[in-house]
Amino acid sequence: MNGASRIVAVLGPTNTGKTHYAIERMLGHRTGVIGLPLRLLAREVYDKIVAIRGPSVVALVTGEERIVPPRTQYWVCTVEAIPEGMGTDFVAIDEIQLCADPERGHVFTDRLLRMRGTHETLFLGADTMRGPIAALVPQAQFARRERMSQLVYTGSRKISRMPPRSAIVGFSVENVYAIAELLRRQKGGAAVVMGALSPRTRNAQVELYQNGEVDYLVATDAIGMGLNLDVNHVAFSSLFKFDGRRMRPLAPNELAQIAGRAGRGMSDGTFGVTGEASPLDEGVAQAIMDSRFTPMKKLNWRNAALRFGSVDALIDSLEASPDNEHLVKARPADDLNALKSLAQVPEVAARASDGPSIRLLWDVCRIPDFRGISHAEHASLLESIFGHLHERGTIPEDFLARQIRRIDRTDGDIDALSKRLAYIRTWTYVAQRNGWVRDESHWRAETRAVEDRVSDALHECLTQRFVDRRTSVLLRRLKQKEALLAEVNDKGEVTVEGEFVGRLEGFRFIPDKSAQGTEAKALKSASLQALAPQFHLRADRFYNAPDTEIDFTDQGGLMWGEYAVGKLVAGAEPLKPMVEVFVDEAAGPEVEQKVQRRLQHFIDRKIAALFEPLLNLSRDEELTGLAKGFAFRMVEALGILPRAGVAQEVKDLDQDARGALRKHGIRFGQFTIFMPLLLKPAPTRLRLVLWALANGLQEFPEAPPPGLVTVPVAKGAPEGYDTMCGYRNAGERSIRIDMLERLADMLRAEDSRGGFEAKADMLSITGMTLEQFADLMQGLGYKAERGERTKIKPAQPTEQPPAATAEAPTETAEAEAQSDVAVAAEAPTEATDSTEAEAEATAADPASDEPEVEVFYTFTWGRQANRGPRGDQRQGRSKPGGKPRDGRGKPQGKKGGKPQGAKTFSSRPPKKEKAIDPDNPFAAALMGLKDGN
Repeated sequence: MNGASRIVAVLGPTNTGKTHYAIERMLGHRTGVIGLPLRLLAREVYDKIVAIRGPSVVALVTGEERIVPPRTQYWVCTVEAIPEGMGTDFVAIDEIQLCADPERGHVFTDRLLRMRGTHETLFLGADTMRGPIAALVPQAQFARRERMSQLVYTGSRKISRMPPRSAIVGFSVENVYAIAELLRRQKGGAAVVMGALSPRTRNAQVELYQNGEVDYLVATDAIGMGLNLDVNHVAFSSLFKFDGRRMRPLAPNELAQIAGRAGRGMSDGTFGVTGEASPLDEGVAQAIMDSRFTPMKKLNWRNAALRFGSVDALIDSLEASPDNEHLVKARPADDLNALKSLAQVPEVAARASDGPSIRLLWDVCRIPDFRGISHAEHASLLESIFGHLHERGTIPEDFLARQIRRIDRTDGDIDALSKRLAYIRTWTYVAQRNGWVRDESHWRAETRAVEDRVSDALHECLTQRFVDRRTSVLLRRLKQKEALLAEVNDKGEVTVEGEFVGRLEGFRFIPDKSAQGTEAKALKSASLQALAPQFHLRADRFYNAPDTEIDFTDQGGLMWGEYAVGKLVAGAEPLKPMVEVFVDEAAGPEVEQKVQRRLQHFIDRKIAALFEPLLNLSRDEELTGLAKGFAFRMVEALGILPRAGVAQEVKDLDQDARGALRKHGIRFGQFTIFMPLLLKPAPTRLRLVLWALANGLQEFPEAPPPGLVTVPVAKGAPEGYDTMCGYRNAGERSIRIDMLERLADMLRAEDSRGGFEAKADMLSITGMTLEQFADLMQGLGYKAERGERTKIKPAQPTEQPPAATAEAPTETAEAEAQSDVAVAAEAPTEATDSTEAEAEATAADPASDEPEVEVFYTFTWGRQANRGPRGDQRQGRSKPGGKPRDGRGKPQGKKGGKPQGAKTFSSRPPKKEKAIDPDNPFAAALMGLKDGN
């Protein structure tokens, strides 16, 4: 370092021209660097210097932006982004009082202690820094600059009485948005400036204010860091700020830094409070006007002499304490917290085993947490980036492309766009790091382009929400009693006289949500007046629309495309629901009636198509007596009845009655009486809606996914939900009732007294593992006893012709059986996977002498007598010492006898023997054969 280097601390209040002076001094040298506290301010200073010297010699380096021409002479940087070892003739650090900032102070203190220009060094900031600078930089000279205009305190003032060219300051995003919204309603609009905005969005918002389109600016304390605006008055909406740990009152010097933005150049300015902020203490207000503040005594410091021998050594060096009374150890910053978190990850610790790896880890940890989601989320992202860099040397392009692609969207509201802007800043920062990506120029351009697109969208969103450009137009036309022209695009967006006023969703007008109070009433009045013809045109189009454009939701809503146009309400009968329409009153009764008729036609036709077998059953006049009564019960239950609930009615039906009901597709199953055609997904979905309406449910349960044989039991579902879904609860899972009947057919042939094991077909049709099947069987009333045994390896197969087998047809219809088999074939079972895995294990180790052990279950009927598996009622266990019972609760014979449990029971009545036609030429022979039998 040149011993003749000049060090000057240029101190004073705001509006003294310190930054302008530093720019002039830098341009007087051959090379120079100026460090600024904000990316926004860095961009502003960069643009000024480029306007003077041209872009070929000026560089801009921030965490997310890097413009470095080959012949760079002057560097404009954020303080954190100043490259190490610059060696320029001139160095300037702006807002040096930030050395006392609890979060960033250690960075500014480091620049104060270690950064020097070879010829000249300037420190710019508040006069409160005189003492620490004199103590820490003894060779520094001091230059005091006085404010060029007066600053006067005007006390408290309502926002509605705020003078034009005012900036209102809030200290949270929510507060800023609330104030801007109030100004839009009362003053016509406001521009918004926050530190989290990109320079592009911020400049566009400032332009709204500077060109006079709005007279008010709502900002965070970001405007206190040297941003030059034509502000006459600054009002504080709060005197407290969250500093990352707690809410604390702002110090007088902090208030002065912000209030000083009022009155630029030679123009005087004023400051005060508004909203819920209490008036300033007289002494504080006077101190701000006189620029007299308590001198700073302690500066935040963090050790810059880092040790990279190990991660622990690095952490220890970062946590070292200063040995100077004017310095205080900074609280752990985000980068140190991230380092500590990653050091606990075994994979990261294993990778960070040498100096270069530890340096890389530290560089990754210094990526700012722009997203601000949570410490754990940020650490997880850093872990992923470090893993890629350590393993490959660069971040994979496909990985980076995926991250950027998710962010590259311009839809959504202000919050969504602000989040995307924060997210893209992370990848912009990564792309700016030398060597972290392969094609640096491409990814820097890509991230910058995405940031620009999101920034433009955010500006438009902010302007649309907080700048009113339409109310005056609409009110003026209404007063003139002129006809308003409304247009509705294919997205339902409504514009009146070219101004966006809201959305037409079906037959309801949804005003723009940003309109409030008087503005909202005027907006709605003008909009509905203009929309009257649109309602009639839309009603005609809807009435002639095909049923394919209309649908119902699982909650009973009625949709026309993406718009809700009505809902179903309970009618006199479950199969006759009524319709309630969603139509604005302003549309008129004619539109409402037309929409109501069309929706009623739709749902009536939908029920007629999906429940045709049930409706045919209800209209069958040939049914009489018990059959007619049972048909009524089926219609009332929407086609599915648990057999246990109608056991006596079923028993009372004679064979003729059952035959008449079977003609309508009713199947008398062992567990359920149902109509197989109504188990399809479409009827099931509608049945659940009709059932929920009839039972007055507030929240309608949804149907299970189609095509599944079993599903988990829905916890907390209303009673009867499983039946309406076409399932029966059994243990932890529910099984489809048609497949349950097929399983019941298989179980009839088993010895439920002596015990039996599950067959492959049983597992196949249920799509279950053996353990799941055991739980199902217990849910159906069986006992399941688990056991283990040595697995018998199958004998080597021999070439034999396949034996033809014949199986007696069951009551299930052929189409239903084919559907069930297809579903069972498609459903993979864990049992099959387990068998294949065991076979592979055996093949892999043929020399093993240890016998294989397999798990099996023995199933026996576990309910009391006279309450067999028919029906849906829970039953107790057999009494100790009593006779064993078969599947129907009847005593079985002794062991070795013919087990009654193996009997086959069928709900089909015995077929009547067909009479022999006397005219048949073989009648005599047939009669003789019959008599012979």
